[in-house]
Amino acid sequence: MNNYETVFILTPVLSDVQVKEAVEKFQTIIKESGAKVLHTENWGLKKMAYAIQKKSTGFYALYQFEGAGDVVEKLELAFRRDERVLRFLTTKMDKHHVAFAERRRSKAKKA
Repeated sequence: MNNYETVFILTPVLSDVQVKEAVEKFQTIIKESGAKVLHTENWGLKKMAYAIQKKSTGFYALYQFEGAGDVVEKLELAFRRDERVLRFLTTKMDKHHVAFAERRRSKAKKA
């Protein structure tokens, strides 16, 4: 089992309910593929460094999950098919990245 981290940006024209529904949809895809979601973060509406599809802001979300490589393929296919997703990036976490993420999560819980 490998650890992965995915960040994706949703279009800013969505309501809060639509954003929550989209985030839950992708989390369900991860779980149905046999992976374990370790952590999720909703970063909210942020200004982007450059315009994408003539939009300068977007809703950011992050998932950290553990699973096989085919989970990433299924998740990215779902991202490509969903018109609400502007961009996405999935990275495989090495042992240092996993340790950093765990320290960051524990620090956030204390604060």
